[in-house]
Amino acid sequence: MTNKPSAAPVVGESIAAGNASWTFSGDVSSTFTDHVRRSVPLYDSGHDLACKIGDYFLQDGSVCYELGVSTGSLIRQLSSRFSDKNIKFVGIDREPEMIEQARSEIGDLANVELVVDDINQFEYEPADFIVSYYSVQFVPPKRRQELINRIYNSLNWGGGFLLFEKVRAADARFQDMMVNLYTDFKIDQGYDNDEIVGKTRSLKGVMEPFSTQGNLDLLKRAGFVDMMTVQKYVCFEGFLAIK
Repeated sequence: MTNKPSAAPVVGESIAAGNASWTFSGDVSSTFTDHVRRSVPLYDSGHDLACKIGDYFLQDGSVCYELGVSTGSLIRQLSSRFSDKNIKFVGIDREPEMIEQARSEIGDLANVELVVDDINQFEYEPADFIVSYYSVQFVPPKRRQELINRIYNSLNWGGGFLLFEKVRAADARFQDMMVNLYTDFKIDQGYDNDEIVGKTRSLKGVMEPFSTQGNLDLLKRAGFVDMMTVQKYVCFEGFLAIK
């Protein structure tokens, strides 16, 4: 008797993903905003913080990039906050479905350009502010330093790089605590056990978080000297690095 492969489990918001096969393509884009808002602590607060940090870097003539723009929620807020200035906002995502969803959600904004491309291959022009909101963690580790180097080289002197990442703990005891606390968070958000386990299994080999120190080391090797944590909730952390 041949066993038929079972259907991929639903991991929340009608998104199905099998073992080690999470993807941002296909139908994921239609419910992704709701899914990530429930899955990432302080998601909306992080967007608000990114816009306010932008006050220190964005001025007339600036260029601002969002790497892994997904459905465009953050870049829309940035565009709105700085609508009185002549700023070029560019959102990059390698998934055409995400860019299509972003276009439908943010409408026709003259100062926003949405591009289907690989953030490791894109030709950046000099920028004053670059934001990556939980995207670099999906870049293969062997290519991650190359990307951070490109970001550093693309920034104007005094420009800012805002990096939000899920992080691993410094040792096993703290990692165990963080995993359990994050599981509690997802239960509080209404996810059931099967959805939580299914999502965790789907991300194997797809999302590879570094520790806090590992992310700081990436930034240091690229050339950044001035860095600080600007937001932290258990295993979710935002870093600001200034060139």
